[in-house]
Amino acid sequence: MGKASSPRRVGDNEALAVGNSIRGSAQKLNLVAQLIRGKKAEDALNILSFSKKSMAKDVSKVLASAIANAENNHNLDVDALIVHEASVGKGLTMKRFKARARGRSAQILKPFSRVRIVVREHEEEEA
Repeated sequence: MGKASSPRRVGDNEALAVGNSIRGSAQKLNLVAQLIRGKKAEDALNILSFSKKSMAKDVSKVLASAIANAENNHNLDVDALIVHEASVGKGLTMKRFKARARGRSAQILKPFSRVRIVVREHEEEEA
């Protein structure tokens, strides 16, 4: 008796990739995710590769994983993929303390975020 397969969380013409524990705040990561929403997958990878934001490298890895999932697991056409969804959420926050003057201390928060990218196969409309 094998493990029962869970139902798909996305549609039949979609593929999903999730990046957990990306170091940085969700607000900054959302600025990078905003660049690629609704773009073709190939264009989105180019945008991320030339972006000056440091988290663009992590987002491009998650996008590349979503494209690979679409190709290998769901047999979708890579050239017809668009970024259907790029959502960002908060992860855990590491709390550290730093010594300050007069024997006091200050709290340092080191946030982590998660990004969820869904790519969809776009049907070409024939004119």
